[in-house]
Amino acid sequence: MSLIATDKVGNLDAFNESGAVKRGLPPFAYTSEQFWEAEKNELFPSSWVLVGFAHEMDKPGDAMPVNVGDNPIVLVRNRDNTIKAFHNVCRHRCLKLVDKAQNVGRMLKCPYHAWAYGLDGELRTTPYFGGEDPQSVPEGFDPKEHGLKEVNCAVWYDWIFVNVSGDAQPFETFIEPVKSRLEGLDFDQAKLVGVIDLGVIDTNWKFLMENFIEPYHVQFVHSSTTDQPLVDHYTVNDGHCQGSAVDLDETDEGGDGSGDTLAVSSRYLTLFPTFVFGRYFPDQMGVHLNIPLGPNKTLQRRAIYMTDGTELDAESAEKLKQLWVDVHKEDHEMCIRLQEGRKSVVAQSGGVLSPHWEDSVRNFQEQVVAAVSE
Repeated sequence: MSLIATDKVGNLDAFNESGAVKRGLPPFAYTSEQFWEAEKNELFPSSWVLVGFAHEMDKPGDAMPVNVGDNPIVLVRNRDNTIKAFHNVCRHRCLKLVDKAQNVGRMLKCPYHAWAYGLDGELRTTPYFGGEDPQSVPEGFDPKEHGLKEVNCAVWYDWIFVNVSGDAQPFETFIEPVKSRLEGLDFDQAKLVGVIDLGVIDTNWKFLMENFIEPYHVQFVHSSTTDQPLVDHYTVNDGHCQGSAVDLDETDEGGDGSGDTLAVSSRYLTLFPTFVFGRYFPDQMGVHLNIPLGPNKTLQRRAIYMTDGTELDAESAEKLKQLWVDVHKEDHEMCIRLQEGRKSVVAQSGGVLSPHWEDSVRNFQEQVVAAVSE
């Protein structure tokens, strides 16, 4: 893959050097406003991006504002019980329509001049737009041409994805690399345990992704919360799917929350750019919702599910959630320190990547560069 540095993203000469041991992305990819602007304008809008959990908007009329890059989007569950996404702006004066999660009833109504849209996005009312008569419209104005602008949206199980540009690959093609590795997982049996709000982490979103992708750190960082020897791991590289996996001969059946550590065969899979899926045998899965907020800020949430139909009692659910909070805290400390390390002149060359354990990280980084350079 030939990667060409552009003025837009900075100098990538060291990153592009040939050799068996590759260098990582330089500091500006994690710290500069310039690179962040390129990600907001090029990378996120052109990709399928996870933006929410469907179970959090389960009633018709439920609306949730989200952002993809700088684009305000509103998710709406309509009367057909499907979720759609629209640009979150009124077609009159482009006011942001929905500013907090809420149930809007039958209409999305602009608070400024009371233009109202159905849950299907169609413009329904424009009071007094044409004059003193509340029903009047100006000559030549066709309400059918001024409905909310729809955004490509897809829901896979409990996970809502949008593609703002409309030119990403078909959604089924996008999710296929993960689906093919789920080994008979029956989503109809899956039960939500809960969502952990992990707050804003003082690190770039890419560090959280890279940390999840590579297995190199697991036995060192998570020695107290996991028991997965490094030598049992292998990396996953499949187009836009990066990650790792571990197959253990004997597994602790503690996936039901009865164990104090994670010591099970697992699949750690990502889909570029931000989707994170964890499969923990025999009976658990988890999904991270990573929301980039700036070069050094990322909001993170994690949804936990049991895959065998088990409904945990309150004590077991809290114990399982606490285990994952502990694991995430260990990762967050490393990612924050990765961010801090990028202030050093020593970091200018990007560090080095293990060709065995971090080849998947390198592929992720190459996709980042390609996306912001196009």
